[in-house]
Amino acid sequence: MAKKKAIPVKKTAVKKVTTTPKKIVAKPARPATKKVVVKTSVSKTKPAASKTKNVITKKVSAKAVKAVKTVSKTETKKIKGPTELLADSIVEGILEVKGRNISILNLTDIHNRVCDYFIICQADSNTQVNAIAGSVEEMVKKQTGERPYRKEGFENAEWILVDYVTVVVHIFQTEVRNFYNLESLWADAEVTQIAFDK
Repeated sequence: MAKKKAIPVKKTAVKKVTTTPKKIVAKPARPATKKVVVKTSVSKTKPAASKTKNVITKKVSAKAVKAVKTVSKTETKKIKGPTELLADSIVEGILEVKGRNISILNLTDIHNRVCDYFIICQADSNTQVNAIAGSVEEMVKKQTGERPYRKEGFENAEWILVDYVTVVVHIFQTEVRNFYNLESLWADAEVTQIAFDK
């Protein structure tokens, strides 16, 4: 057998590394007062924040109470839209010429309504029925600037209808009103009565 050749291994010199110890320089300590101030400021701000929250909630609750009071006041004095203002001016026109037994039928809650309000009143003669219709037109034009969409019944003046689309006015002679009895046809409506005979 042949002898194996030995592979020469290079010897490397190991260098001895010497490290010089670094000087540990002590950092100057922060003043203790700063730490204390930070801690105390944190602890003081938390209760202060909770106090401000309490104050805010108290202010909100006071506002809520004021809001409830204003709502209760507005319940007695309802905020009126253009239709309600129109109805008010119609009633004023009727009262101007001494129309009697005024019924305001609020139809807004009825599903198949023809308008929002019916205003029904009566008079004793043809002349007064005509006068009421004229007064209603004049008062509405003066207060709201509106003109009737349609008007009927001026020929015999037993039943005059003045149509303002959202509000329809029926001016009857007493016998004709009793005969047709419109209030019973719209019995689901909320009825307000003004200047009624007792």
